[in-house]
Amino acid sequence: MRMLAAFSDQVDVLGQAENAEIALALIEQLRPDLLFLDIHMPREDGFALLERLDYTPRIVFTTAYSEHAIRSFDFNTVDYLLKPISPLRLAQALAKLSGESETEAGGVDVKPTLDISSKIFIKDGDHCYLVALSSIFYIESCKNYVRAFFTDDAGGAVRNAYVKKSMNQLEERLPRTVFFRASRQYLVNLQAIRSIEESISEGFEVTMLDGKRLEVSRRNAGRLKDWLSF
Repeated sequence: MRMLAAFSDQVDVLGQAENAEIALALIEQLRPDLLFLDIHMPREDGFALLERLDYTPRIVFTTAYSEHAIRSFDFNTVDYLLKPISPLRLAQALAKLSGESETEAGGVDVKPTLDISSKIFIKDGDHCYLVALSSIFYIESCKNYVRAFFTDDAGGAVRNAYVKKSMNQLEERLPRTVFFRASRQYLVNLQAIRSIEESISEGFEVTMLDGKRLEVSRRNAGRLKDWLSF
């Protein structure tokens, strides 16, 4: 917090937490775009905390342990800072964020939002697919990739294919009135839900048209109910 004060023109500090439970409550309330996260915290480590989130903020890990660096990039990691952190090293991490913003502002890699009638091209290994968004049942997060489950145009068979994109990148392009973030791991097509039941975790369990049963996290269940109600 003290070091970030010198970069107030780049970062708005929304809060800080001394353990994972407090951090989770603040994250759910404030939904920050970026977390500066220690891996070793009281009660629960930083990785376990990230697994409990229902969205994927960008992460700058701040830790005294270098051995976790490889695992850190299973998440939406901007940088991995080893303690003691120098002002120069912190400035380099923030420069990466500035570079991302400049790229977006310059129009590079910025693509229009799709609508439900759109088709997308997916190349998965030797297979190429032209997939209608309406045919996608759900999308699963798989570390640095996502996996889309869909029906093909030929015989209606259920296919799946990997895409080297993050869930956040997909959410920015998919129509928000159709694709709903059920949990940190799944985006579901609301039009592909066959049935909804209450789950023992106080959320919902949805059954998709292909028979797959997916949990909707408790904190997202209220939003889903609102979306599907008059």
